[in-house]
Amino acid sequence: LRDKEMTNKLVNVVAPRYLDRNGGYLRIMKLGPRHGDNAPMARIELI
Repeated sequence: LRDKEMTNKLVNVVAPRYLDRNGGYLRIMKLGPRHGDNAPMARIELI
């Protein structure tokens, strides 16, 4: 992350929510290729 405020929020607010989980933190949804350069795209969500 490039933004110090967002990095701080991720480490101090979001990360503690996942302490009791052994896995399954993310949902990755493939979106198909990007128009223009045909690069593969995906949406990544914290569960």
